[in-house]
Amino acid sequence: MRRIDLPVSKELSGRTVEEILRRRGISRRLIVKLKRTDGGITVDGKAARTIDTASFGQTVSIAVSDDKSPQEANPNLKVNIVYEDDDLIVFDKPADMPVHPSHKHRLDTLGNAFACVCPGLAFRPINRLDRDTSGLCAVAKNSYAACAFAGKIEKVYTAVVCGELSGEGRIDAPIARERESIIVRCVREDGQKAVTNYRALASDGHYTVVECRLETGRTHQIRVHFAYIGHPLAGDGLYGFDKSCPRQALHCSQMRFKSIASGEEITLNSPLPKPLLDILKR
Repeated sequence: MRRIDLPVSKELSGRTVEEILRRRGISRRLIVKLKRTDGGITVDGKAARTIDTASFGQTVSIAVSDDKSPQEANPNLKVNIVYEDDDLIVFDKPADMPVHPSHKHRLDTLGNAFACVCPGLAFRPINRLDRDTSGLCAVAKNSYAACAFAGKIEKVYTAVVCGELSGEGRIDAPIARERESIIVRCVREDGQKAVTNYRALASDGHYTVVECRLETGRTHQIRVHFAYIGHPLAGDGLYGFDKSCPRQALHCSQMRFKSIASGEEITLNSPLPKPLLDILKR
């Protein structure tokens, strides 16, 4: 059981407990669960109802427990941990590792690695990387953190694309599922809005390293967008034909977020893996 203290700010003074919790990023579903839990919601240590009000200087506290089953642990998996506190853990995921266990991947995933370092906790990844995409992957340690961090972690991706690019650009093109495929995505007018902003960092004339920031989070968004503008990712066998890399050259290289406990802004970095850097040396 994780108890989380939420001091009432001047802005929220006089609001109901439910309003305060909602403004602090707690979902209605979790609030309902907290109401049913003995001591689930308190104000200054005393049991509180969601219709009660709280004032500046008081502290609303919630008791969060897991109702999801943990993944099976695999002690043979070693994944570098970049950051950890009571609510969040950030891994530097290697390529060729799925995030979620599945029928074909039962014990070789980030979920199995998480179960080793956080035994008994449910696996709640905040950002999901493709199996062959490497880099920073954040996992919430409780349901409150999963709500609080959803959509609140700023991520920067680094990719190596085919061809020469310079300057900055914005790709605004809707993405949809290919009608005959479960996996493949494409740019299509009836798709969901998708926007990728990029900045070229270096180029050797044949390949370009680009920094990407996403305004939306569609499946395969970076891969689809760069293929669409004629610069598919190096090594991407699904959306391109380049074989300079054993997998798509995509890496989550930076994360920025605020700690729940301290409010401190945290910035994490992961350097581009050697196989991706080596593309420019060929």
